[in-house]
Amino acid sequence: MEASELDEGMMVLDSCLARINWRLKPSSKRRLQLDILALATKMRPVVMIDYGGIMPQLRQHLSSLIQLARKESLVFEHLHVMVIQDMIYLVHVTELAQHVRSSFGSTQQPLLFVDLQHESPKMITRIEESQLAMQLVSIQRLFLTIFSPEGVADPSPSDDAGGATCRSFASRSDECIDLSNCMDNTDVTVPTLNGWLLGYPVVYLFGKEHISDAIYNLSTKYLHIFQVFVCRTMSVLAKAERREKDKLDKKRGGDITRIMVLCEESDRNSTLKKGTQAEELLSFSVPYDLSMRASNEQWAAAFLAQMQAKWERCANAWKSLKMEVSECHPQAIVL
Repeated sequence: MEASELDEGMMVLDSCLARINWRLKPSSKRRLQLDILALATKMRPVVMIDYGGIMPQLRQHLSSLIQLARKESLVFEHLHVMVIQDMIYLVHVTELAQHVRSSFGSTQQPLLFVDLQHESPKMITRIEESQLAMQLVSIQRLFLTIFSPEGVADPSPSDDAGGATCRSFASRSDECIDLSNCMDNTDVTVPTLNGWLLGYPVVYLFGKEHISDAIYNLSTKYLHIFQVFVCRTMSVLAKAERREKDKLDKKRGGDITRIMVLCEESDRNSTLKKGTQAEELLSFSVPYDLSMRASNEQWAAAFLAQMQAKWERCANAWKSLKMEVSECHPQAIVL
């Protein structure tokens, strides 16, 4: 995708936000722009939206935004809203299809699990070692029947559990993909499903009856926080604001004083400067004792290489990508 297409797409996004009257805080608006740009450039297949409001208003705003943006620009043609229980996501359907297929590929770095059901968390490297991990595979297979390179399928009802689950969502482009039933008849929890969906190389694993155990066991451990940062090549928002300010300047004409001009120019430069700063693309944690080598762990190096390969395909949108690892002392954890 050319840089000019992305610029235009982000301008459309800004316009759509104004048209649906979604009043986001500046930090939330910037996060939403970053997440959507990450989807549009195929840096991520799924992003979770945990800002900008609460359900059901958040769902309404996101659905309205994506519906309108898809009508205005092809940049957003593969983006959909997805809901799983009380969690809401934006997905790039063809990239999610690729992500799901790669989960079953022999060339893909295998997904690792951290079992939090016991006081001393342990790493699980083979899916066959855990019944919970096997249940996650059954959910992955369900996703495999729903998401394809051609888009989102709407399977006909069937007698098996997978078919019944598939009936609960709509495949039309103007509706939300509702997969709230995808974990029915399993002991898989939302944090485990999220870890896989959001593309983390290491996923926390615990059953529904062990949530309090998992919280305690993780809260008492030192952690490594892995953060992937990106820097945009330009600030599309700054471009939009500059054009709007220029329009206002023309309307004001000779009434604009020298001080006002200087102040507005300072604001634009400040926005442009923010656009060149590193921003967090994603982050995840792993118990310190299970990641002693930090970024030099084999799975961490493979994950970074995968992210760098994606970045190289869309370097016109992102100036740089890096991964940083920091230590975190034991503290209260929310799962």
